[in-house]
Amino acid sequence: MQVDLKDKRVLVTGGTRGIGRGAVEAFLDSGALVAINGRTTESTAKAIAELGNAERLISAPGDVATAAGCEAIVNNAIKDLGGLDILVNSAGVARLGPIEDFDEAAWDQMLNINLRGTFFCIRAALSALRESNGNIINLASDVGLIGASDLVVYCASKGGVVNMTRAMALEFAPEVRVNCVCPGYVDTDMVRRDGIERASDPAAEEQSLVDEAPLKRIATPAEIASAIVYLAADDARFVTGAAFQIDGGTTAG
Repeated sequence: MQVDLKDKRVLVTGGTRGIGRGAVEAFLDSGALVAINGRTTESTAKAIAELGNAERLISAPGDVATAAGCEAIVNNAIKDLGGLDILVNSAGVARLGPIEDFDEAAWDQMLNINLRGTFFCIRAALSALRESNGNIINLASDVGLIGASDLVVYCASKGGVVNMTRAMALEFAPEVRVNCVCPGYVDTDMVRRDGIERASDPAAEEQSLVDEAPLKRIATPAEIASAIVYLAADDARFVTGAAFQIDGGTTAG
């Protein structure tokens, strides 16, 4: 089913790659106007050139790791879009390893981008979203709902996103809906670069990711993007505070 979001004004952080890029493509297909955020002007411009919908894309580069960066990204997007209807917080980083491998700088990097960035982008966008009766979709993870060995810091950041989503849904209702999606492994460059390719046996590592889900595969970015667009649309107008699992069954029990 084609979702109609014609002329809805959308900001996608982390929109140049992976799930964020898939979300940008899905919103463009639905007729939305999209501000795409990448960490640098160059990476954002490259993505816009590749997407080929320059008339419906706005460049909103910047680093979500600081409150000031979040405010600049959101304020520039709102100015260029003429308001905001939908905010998708997709910017994120992940790293595998035992707790001994994480010093304060590594902890700060992951929490700053995954959790702090989500909070401060929402804070900056809230007034515009209240004005439009808009909504927010945060990117969490299946390991925001369950624990996972060698992912302690990532679990902490994404667990924070899940429960922050619930709290914000209560605080912002009824004007603004807030939901999150909780994907399992998705076939993105981050998963391949930081997970599969770093393993001593990449083929075995990829197979282990496939085997982890009862459905015996990993997701595509487009599958996660479909859920994001659904949550953004009027079909989900009675959905708020939800943690939408798209994980092939990994959290089923």
